[in-house]
Parts: sequence; structure tokens; C-alpha cells
Amino acid sequence: MSTARESSPAPAAPAASAAPATSPGTTERAESRKPVILAVDDDPQVLRAVRRDLRSAYGDRYRVLGASSAADALKILDSLDERGHDPALFLVDQRMPDVTGVEFLLEAVSRFPDARRVLLTAYAETDAAITAINRVRLDYYLLKPWDPPHERLFPVLDDLLSDWLATYRPAYDGIIVAGHLVSPGTHAVRDFFTRNGQPFRFLNVERDPEALTLIAAQPDGALPLVRFPDGSVLSAPTDTQLAQRLGLATTASRPHYECVIVGAGPAGLAAGVYAASEGLSTLMLDSRAPGGQAGTSSLIENYLGFPSGLSGGDLTRRATIQASRFGAEILHPVEVVSLTRDDPAKILTLADGTEISAETVLLATGVSYNRLDAPGADRFEGAGLYYGAATTESSACISQHVFIVGGANSAGQAAVHFAKYAARVTILVRASSLDASMSRYLIDEIERTPNIEVKVRTTVVRLDGEEHLERLTLHDAQTGRDTEIPARFMFTFIGARPHTDWLAGVVERDEYGFVLTGSDLIANGGELPAEWSLERAPYPLETSVPGVFAAGDVRAHSVKRVASGVGEGAMAVSLIHRYRSMG
Repeated sequence: MSTARESSPAPAAPAASAAPATSPGTTERAESRKPVILAVDDDPQVLRAVRRDLRSAYGDRYRVLGASSAADALKILDSLDERGHDPALFLVDQRMPDVTGVEFLLEAVSRFPDARRVLLTAYAETDAAITAINRVRLDYYLLKPWDPPHERLFPVLDDLLSDWLATYRPAYDGIIVAGHLVSPGTHAVRDFFTRNGQPFRFLNVERDPEALTLIAAQPDGALPLVRFPDGSVLSAPTDTQLAQRLGLATTASRPHYECVIVGAGPAGLAAGVYAASEGLSTLMLDSRAPGGQAGTSSLIENYLGFPSGLSGGDLTRRATIQASRFGAEILHPVEVVSLTRDDPAKILTLADGTEISAETVLLATGVSYNRLDAPGADRFEGAGLYYGAATTESSACISQHVFIVGGANSAGQAAVHFAKYAARVTILVRASSLDASMSRYLIDEIERTPNIEVKVRTTVVRLDGEEHLERLTLHDAQTGRDTEIPARFMFTFIGARPHTDWLAGVVERDEYGFVLTGSDLIANGGELPAEWSLERAPYPLETSVPGVFAAGDVRAHSVKRVASGVGEGAMAVSLIHRYRSMG
């Protein structure tokens, strides 16, 4: 049986029992089922303080254990392993007499690689922290003392435990997806669940007996089949049907908003956080799921403040929770099909005919990768050919030969990710090297990874197969020769096109469809667009329609990086405030 281990929102913490009386045995069993937080410190006074603080904040949801030496801590890990219990977090002192904290974590994470790791230091031991980050993927290091804990300890641990819960998989009784391992329909369903942070278990109909049992109970159902915990089954469901079953919000709570954000990638999410936190009635709309292209990234290692990196899914989940906490509404999957002016308001029309009025609009719809221009590409999309990282398919790529097309950072991140699963990863690059388009840290990591190879000046000219991709024809520009090779999985990252067709005739765009803003709107002669209705010039990030702004990858001449998208999203909100106060 193959199990999808996709990122998901943190499940609700187990509630403390409200029953007036429980037997001691019941209480002990409930306590033993809690995930474990393990604190290790050789100073008895510090260990008592750590356990006291941890129990006060997390004792209702976690079992807090302590050890005064690495040897005692390893015995606890042995016991947890024997009982099949998973520790959620290690909080370990660096300076212990028997072994260092880093040395203990090396042993601990080899047994429990998913547990989060925090190092305690008596002072700023930068070298130890860097060593821990590199050797054990340290999540955080804290200086002692951490008083007050509600400011210096709990916020850090809250984030780490939320991350752990997002990937924690206890005994499974949730959603099951049954379908062919490689098929467009199955990929669409799995990708929908993955991008929306919904855990599920995948059953391969060609291999899993349980899948055949499910199919037998639905003889007329088209694949894939999706069974929910209540026993109901959907056959070849659409995104809308899945959204309804998951209870995703797809209807706005009011007809008019002060700020509507179209697109929930890094730029849109950042704008949502700032707009809502500053008191604007804020609505975010996304046609698929929050995160955009960045949300599919397996690991972003050069994002400020995360020295060990974080996945696009983690970044998306945190930002979505943050925006919601400040009061932003997030609707998805909801497609916007038109924007019209009803000055001073703007009217957004959704695919179902619903109209939403906005005082200001931020366009943050991002981009999607260009389609491969080769015979067979359309036929095998979702059946061996995927656009973007498609980490949904990671488990399917175990022991396979995976091809990555493209030479930018997204391609490099995907290659490093799939190298953990595939027997071999080949990067196909049209250019003569990766140097011009990929960050140095990724190039170095690719060179260090033995099962990744790079083929330069190589393009895909044909895809062949029966029900799914089976063969590629590659053209070598250096030799002029075409070579046919076996292939089952290919992921492409070539160029990008903006999602702006629905803006044609309303908002000015460049020849490639990217939205023009600010000074880019002024023609060569210094004239503003004819449709511009104000005496002032457009603000930075403002489009040809006053009060409509653009941020992130969809904007012409933007820097295509997660950090710059976040920055533009935040900047757009300050400009929205200026527009609302000054016009």
C-alpha cells in the first residue's frame, strides 16, 4: 500500500476531557497517546524550569519528558521507539559533559527524523548553531535564560509544533484516493488535496487489494474514486466538488470590501496579512489554492530568517493562518473572470456569475510555467509530464529516472527534492551551463548530489507512450543528434506566462501579458494612458486603473523571487492606504 504524506494544516489539538470522572487506566492511556516533547539538560535547576514552562503551555496536548543526560535521553527514545510513539520536539542543551547537544541530536534525528530540533545555549555560540544547522538541520537555537517564556520561548515552539503537526500522521482513518499511479485525473485530485493541505492515502488500483475492494463497491464509478471518512464516495470529482466536501469557503460574506486581492501566492498572502492587520475589510480569491508556484516548492533555502530553509507548503500554511487570524477572508477555488470599473468602485465577476464590489483591488495572480512545445506534450500532461514541482508525485518516483527541464532555481530545487526519491535525476538545460540562471548554492548542492546529472544544450523534441509517458526524444545541440530514451516522469520549469487574459481591454499589459504599473505606464512621449482619469501620476505598483494595483510575478519587470513578491505585497497595502486617503 502506498501512502501519500502530503503537508496539511495542523489538526485540532486533542481537547482535555470534560467528563466528570474517568478511571485511572483511561487517563493513563490518554496521556500515553499524546505526542512527546523531550527536554535534555544536565543542570537540574534548568531542567525543572524547562519542564515547568513546557507543561504549563503544552501539557494538555503533549507529554513532556525530561532527561538529565544524553544517556538517559537515549533510553527514553528506545522506549518510545518500542511503543511506536513519535516525539514531536527535542529541546536540548548544547553544553553537556557526556556529549554535546549536537551529537545527541545526530543520534536522535536518525531515529526520529521528523521531530523538530531546538538547541539551548548559555550564550551566543554561533559556530555550534551553524554546525547544528548543517549537520542536523537545526530548526532553532535559544539562549538561556528564556524569560519571559511567553515572549521568548512559546512563540518559537508554537511555530515548530505547528509545523510538526502539519506532517504528523497517526493511525489513518481519513480520505482515500484510489486510481492509476500515473493518470491526469488522479494527479488532479491528489494535487488538489496536497495544495490545500488535506492529508489523504493513495491506493494504486494496479497493486493495492484495498483499491480493488473500493472499485468493486462502485462498479459504475469512473476513476479516481475518493472515499471520505463517512463512507461516501465521489467518482472522478471536480475541484468544486472536492472543495464542497472539504468545507472550503467559496462564497464571500459581504458584497463590498475595502480591499480585494486576486491571487494568494507570496505577494497576495503578504498583502492579505498587512491589509487585514491594519483594519481593512479584506477578501482574498484564488483559483486553485493558496501558495501559487512558491507553494509547490519542496525547499526554499534562501528566504530571510530560515537558515535551514522551509518548504513552500509550510510558508503558505503559516501565511494563510496569519492572514485569517487578522480577519482576512480567503476563498478558493474561486475563479475571477472579469474586472469592470464602476468608479469609484471596481466590480469583480466570478465564474459562477457572482459579483463582488471593491474599493481597491490588488492583482497578484502570479504566473504559470510555459507549456512544452513538442509533439506528445498535450497528450501526456498529468500522465508523466508535469508543469512545476508536482511534489504530489514524489512517492510515485521512487527508484525511477526523473527528468527536470529548465535551468532556474525552481528547477534546481525540484532536482534536489526528487533526488531523495528517484534512482537518478537528469536536468535538461537549453543553455551551455546553469551559471546564468541558477543561484550558486543550488548549483553547489546539485554538484554534491551523486544521483543528479546535468545535460546542457539539450532540448526535448518528442514524447511517446501508450497510456502514459514512456519515451523521450532529446536533441543535443552540440552534436546535432537526436536520441530516444526511456522516461516515465518529467517535470518542466521553462519560462512563465501571467494569468491576465481576463484583464484584456481593462488594464494595460505589456506584449507578454504582464501588468504595467507606475512609471512603466507612461508612454515614450511622457503621456499617461488615455483611460487614466486622475490628474496625478500612477503610484508605484498602481495599474492604468486608479485604485487597482499589481504585485509579484504578474507585474511587468518584477523580480521573480519569493522575498520580492512578499515585499511588493506589503508595499501595495501602504499604497492602497495612500489611494484611499488622497485618491
